[in-house]
Amino acid sequence: MTKKLKEFPATAICGNDISSSCLYVSALAISYAGQYAWISLLMVAFVLFLFRKIYGEVVGALPLNGGAYNALLNTTSKSTTSIAATLTLLSYMATAVISASEGMHYVHHLYEAWPIAIATIVLLAVFMILTIIGIGESSIVASAIFVFHMVSLVLLSSFCGYYILTNGWEVLQNNFSLPVEGGITAALFLGFCAAMLGISGFESSANFVEEQEKGVFKKTLRNMWVVVSVFNPLMAFLALSLIPISEVGAHQETLLSYMGEVAGGSWLANIVSIDAALVLSGAVLTSFVGVNGLVERMTLDRILPQFMLKKNKRGSSYRIPIVFFLLCVSVYFITEGELGALAGVYTIAFLSVMTLFGFGNILLKVKRKKLPRPEKSTWLAIVIAVGAVIMAIVGNIIMNPSYVGVFLEYLIPTLLVVFFMLNRTAILMLALRAIKYLFKPVERLVERTNRSIIKTINDINSQEFVFFTHKDDVATLNKVMLYITKNEHTKKLKVVTVLEKGETVPERLISDIDVLDREYPEVKIEYIQLDGTFGPKLIRELSKKWNIPINFMFIGSPGDHFPYQVSELGGVRLII
Repeated sequence: MTKKLKEFPATAICGNDISSSCLYVSALAISYAGQYAWISLLMVAFVLFLFRKIYGEVVGALPLNGGAYNALLNTTSKSTTSIAATLTLLSYMATAVISASEGMHYVHHLYEAWPIAIATIVLLAVFMILTIIGIGESSIVASAIFVFHMVSLVLLSSFCGYYILTNGWEVLQNNFSLPVEGGITAALFLGFCAAMLGISGFESSANFVEEQEKGVFKKTLRNMWVVVSVFNPLMAFLALSLIPISEVGAHQETLLSYMGEVAGGSWLANIVSIDAALVLSGAVLTSFVGVNGLVERMTLDRILPQFMLKKNKRGSSYRIPIVFFLLCVSVYFITEGELGALAGVYTIAFLSVMTLFGFGNILLKVKRKKLPRPEKSTWLAIVIAVGAVIMAIVGNIIMNPSYVGVFLEYLIPTLLVVFFMLNRTAILMLALRAIKYLFKPVERLVERTNRSIIKTINDINSQEFVFFTHKDDVATLNKVMLYITKNEHTKKLKVVTVLEKGETVPERLISDIDVLDREYPEVKIEYIQLDGTFGPKLIRELSKKWNIPINFMFIGSPGDHFPYQVSELGGVRLII
């Protein structure tokens, strides 16, 4: 059994991503909100506080890898779910490339001979290899980086605080005396929209929750929130106390290094630069770990090609990080190292993912009321949090309208791949008809091609599915059939009732299933009664006996008295 992650290493993996934001978000917020940037960053911290409960409820109820994808998969259709998955993948890809490149820029700031392009690719390759080796080994590297980053931030804050106390508050007073273009309200709004970049990475922990020990996920959310709430506003406030606003723009890419140079000299600036390179590298690792968990889940659900699931001796799905690495390198070369365009993808993608997570929480409350969960968010908190993120998306589009075009350039091709996987049998049938029509004169070639396509379709549809039921009526079972016919490629469904000693099933159940079998002739329904106790052990046994993966087994939403968490069932999906 794979060793589960404890609180600190799990926090380090996702924390490196979100905590690296202080390296750039302070300068970004100051450029829009001026002397009120630290207030904008506190507003962001408040929104993130609301999202702690939202993420806690959703992942607590459905503690499976996939984040927003997993939340929507168990509450709505696969086509809707695929949008969340695509946005998350784009967010991770942009994070990896931007973080790797920016990290190498910091090293270049220390050593001008440093080859940025080659070093960026090498860095991506290193973390690809670490992910293939295994998450346990990856967490050791992430933990070391996280510790150094926290120490560096405390050291920088201490020297900046001492410098301000000994040299006075004149710079801060001068900054606050400056007029605010457009008024304070506009400055706070624009600063808030820009500062929302500072919480990217908050969704990462949800994408590898299955690799964490029980109860750790909630703690990672708390720890990430504390880091962001303390350091992001603090760095902006210290910057305003040390540096005139007119000079911030000239040092935007390396603002914290410049703060270190002002407060402590070149040695402190060098430490901050080294820290920046390391923690941005840690954000690359977060992307690889997060995308590994997400893509593996998507592939198990047949949204992506099955060849991605091939595992090595360590139990890692090594093809996923390899493909992700190749995509990141291709994006880096396509943009020729000019990553401003990818920032547009990054911003809209991860804010959209947070919005979808909020909607996933709403659907969970409405459709899965009985599903046990360790904590609950209030309706008011959801409305405020989701509304704030939507407002940030709109604000970023207003500030940077070119982002939308770039975002769609990456989104549409990715969605097309997912669309093909979700509708591949229909597309193959269309191809079959087209071949018959276009190549009718070449009958042998047509016949051979047709046989190949038909075999592929039959192979896809040969996958059996299982629905566990007990006393459901025909209306409920009809919902099951509607879901399966709309979302899955199959011609066979086993409807299974597990009876404990002394239990019986309603007589109408068998007749109801016969009715559905006639109503859905395209799916062969087989009804099975088993003696035993429904639980993880039985599910594993049936999966092995019937050669049906557990994620192709469905149940209705369990009530409060259900003795197991959904995660204990090994990946069984909720579809009603």
